[in-house]
Parts: sequence; structure tokens; C-alpha cells
Amino acid sequence: MNSRQRRGVILLLLSVLCALGAFAGVLVVIGDVNSKVGSEVLAYRAKGDIAPYSPLSAEQFEEISVPKRWLSETAVTDLGALKDKIALTTLKKGSLLQADMFVDRPQLQPGEQEIAIMIDAATGVAGKITSGAKVNIIATFKGAKETDPSRSVIIVANARVLGVGKLTALEKDSGKGPAEAVPITFALNTKDTQRVAYAESFAEHVRLALVAPGTDSAPSPGDRTYTLDGDK
Repeated sequence: MNSRQRRGVILLLLSVLCALGAFAGVLVVIGDVNSKVGSEVLAYRAKGDIAPYSPLSAEQFEEISVPKRWLSETAVTDLGALKDKIALTTLKKGSLLQADMFVDRPQLQPGEQEIAIMIDAATGVAGKITSGAKVNIIATFKGAKETDPSRSVIIVANARVLGVGKLTALEKDSGKGPAEAVPITFALNTKDTQRVAYAESFAEHVRLALVAPGTDSAPSPGDRTYTLDGDK
């Protein structure tokens, strides 16, 4: 083997060694990434915004793959967990579904009754009252006599909403009254159920006022009834 051949062999060996070094470097990088990321598991994220207290279903979420070590312990990996659940807070589009984002759908408690009434969609609901919310039920009445002032009364404070039905078109007898209404179902005790039934039958209007989450105190007796004369 002459000197030129020896140089060729040496260069070939150096090339092989460099290639092996580069390959080893790639394996080290891949191993480092795998050690940091690890295996992937299935998770779910919201397809769009979901309002608080809205009933949850599998159709509202899409499947994604997430590195297992990056997934929190509260992340939901089985959509069966959504059965009979409602959103606890607003879920933004793209939010990763977690167990602390929802609670059980409200049900009747001992001593409660279920009652549903139609509420004007334009003035009484406005799309913001959902299952699980609390509302004040307000009725307006004409005076018993012509000289008596009309008044509005909070007939039930902190009424718990069990469900909100679909928007329904109403037949109007004389062109008055709401064109559309929504059936709202409440969980109430016996006395409050009677108050709501009375208001639906005899009040000029029945409206709902959404109560801020976490509010448990009821309006004072002096604030439950209002007349225009009271502002003078």
C-alpha cells in the first residue's frame, strides 16, 4: 500500500468516525427530548366558548394528544365524566378540560318542588340565565284600586334554576305581550312555588334578575317591594 492509498484509508476512517459521532449526537438529543416530554396521552379541549352553568356534552370537546408528564392530575381523559355535569365557570375555546371545571347538574333537594314558567326572552332572560344560576323573581302588579300605585315585588329571592328550555314563539291576542318566551324551571319550597304560581297568573309581568355567584343573602324586607311613590 503506497502513501496515497494510506491517506485514502485514513480519510475514510475519519469520515466513518465523524458519521458515528454525529449519529451518537442525534441519539443523545432524541433521548434528552424523550426524557423531558415522555409518552403522549389523550386529553380534550373545548371547541368553542362555553357559558358557566351550561350542560356539558362530548360534542363540545375535541381530542388532542398531550405529553403525559405535562398533563395535570385533574385533566379529564374520559368524556364519560361529563354525564349530568354543568360548567362551573366560563370555558374558553381551546381550554384543556379538567375535573375542577364542572360540577353535578343541580337536582331537587328534600323539601323542594319543581315548577316551570314562561319568561319573556327579551327582558327576562337575554341568554345569560342558565342551569345552576340563582335569580330573583320579580313580579309587577297594578294597584288594587285606580288610586293605588303599581308596584314591583321580589316574590322569591335567590331562586335556584334547574333548567332553561328552548326559545318558544307565543301567540299574541291583541299585539301585546312578548313575541317569544323561554320556559325556566326552578327548584323551590312549597311557599315560594305558590308565590311563583300566583305571580304567573295575576302579575302584569314576571321578570328575572340574575344574582352574582356566591351571593346567599336575600334583599331586606324594605327592598323587596317598590313603588314610584317610594322614590319621592
